[in-house]
Amino acid sequence: MVAVVVCGGLFSSCLKEEKNLVSLSALLDEMLSVEESARYPAIPYRTLALSGRAENVLFDKRGPGVITRIRLASEDKRGVVRFYFDGASSAEISLPSYDFSQLGMPEAAGGLLTAGGSVLYLPLPYDKSCKITFEEESGDPPAPKFYQINYRQYPEGTQVETFSLQKITRIKRKITEVNHLLLNPDSVWKTTHVIRGEAMLEEGNPIVIKLPKGEQAVYGLHVQVTPAEKEEKDYPQLMRNIILQGIFDGKRSVRAPVSDFSGGGMGGAYVESRWLSADGQGSLISRWLMPYREKASIAFANEGRKNVHIRYAVYVSPLAWDERMLYFHASWKEETGLSLSNTEGKNWEFAAIGRGRGVYKGDVLSLYNHTTAWYGEGSARISVDSDEPSCTENGTGDYYNNLSLPVTPFQTPWGGAPRADLKSSYGYNTFVRTRILDDIPFTERFRFELELRGQKAGNVDYASTVFWYGDRKARPENISRPEVWARTLLPSPTVESAATVN
Repeated sequence: MVAVVVCGGLFSSCLKEEKNLVSLSALLDEMLSVEESARYPAIPYRTLALSGRAENVLFDKRGPGVITRIRLASEDKRGVVRFYFDGASSAEISLPSYDFSQLGMPEAAGGLLTAGGSVLYLPLPYDKSCKITFEEESGDPPAPKFYQINYRQYPEGTQVETFSLQKITRIKRKITEVNHLLLNPDSVWKTTHVIRGEAMLEEGNPIVIKLPKGEQAVYGLHVQVTPAEKEEKDYPQLMRNIILQGIFDGKRSVRAPVSDFSGGGMGGAYVESRWLSADGQGSLISRWLMPYREKASIAFANEGRKNVHIRYAVYVSPLAWDERMLYFHASWKEETGLSLSNTEGKNWEFAAIGRGRGVYKGDVLSLYNHTTAWYGEGSARISVDSDEPSCTENGTGDYYNNLSLPVTPFQTPWGGAPRADLKSSYGYNTFVRTRILDDIPFTERFRFELELRGQKAGNVDYASTVFWYGDRKARPENISRPEVWARTLLPSPTVESAATVN
């Protein structure tokens, strides 16, 4: 059975003129624009998703829209996937296998096309309708096939230029350039001011960096953390105890441990993605755009008892504030001893945002699994401007683009799995997913719940870091207090320690 899910805000009653034409080329431009990432959509849209098990018809929607992400999962690649646009009787795309690498687009590899051909981020816009079908091959019984499709639904009357393979041929060079920039994001930084410094960070004595006044934006942040004592070996704990804070126009909107803000989660693992990079040894690069109108500051606080040396560089450039501009937020929470079920699990509140409008941009799930089995059978459920769940993506691994079990660490421009300590899934694990065209607008409130269900019953410790943009009224809810940041982390697991777990 296929579940239809809806995420997003209400449509505007009127549209802009033709300059807002939605096309493959315009969507690729949007994908690269850090400035547009910090704005509420010019053309209001709803972000929707379909997920389920492959049958004859995977997707059948009318009206203007664009597919922003497709994930196909199966060890059995047999069968044919076809895409029909605007009611055409013949398929514009016909894949001779359950594999997007068969599109013959080497220029999209590693960025727009990832996971060995299983995940496609190349936008597929359509004006009137889109239908996707799957034809099973005859022969031996097929292995299970699963899919997820994220898409935007625009208001009726939105002008959309429908996708075609011929258009890909015409803009192949642009696709190559976009893919290259997704894989090499530092080449698009803007810099007018660079505020550099270094200092010893002590408990109770934060480092505060005041930024240039006026309409500006932080385009990049580079941080290097070094233990004050050379013999200090507890790098994971040091990174966990350092808290990054950001105050923009008097509003504190960034507050998270450096380890988790980096995307590496508990332990501060290696990360390489569109928005975040970390070397796993104390260096962090953030490319999230952080705009403000009048004044701003970034601060580092030490919630631990061991001093650390901080070296930083903040890259700031002027950016005119407009009516669609939003403030960047990073919110963090953690809960330990959560009960994991092997049947139907309870829902854990992954994120909660209220009081204002904004756009959800991504998240980090960092955890310690106290069982020796896969913990991610549960669904991700999102509610937008309502108390009722309006978005369900089946399986934690599916949500984060993971291909198979046991989890093998991987990196893409959209995120990945920075940490997976043991094949049994015991111990520390981290997943990251950031959203560009598949972001989720909301007008009043946003809720994200994760079902606590795994292959074995037991306990897990979960921490979530969520990245989003919001207006002055929008607030994160139920986030962790400072005493949680100072919690002592468990030691890294070993095969021997896992063997003692029932």
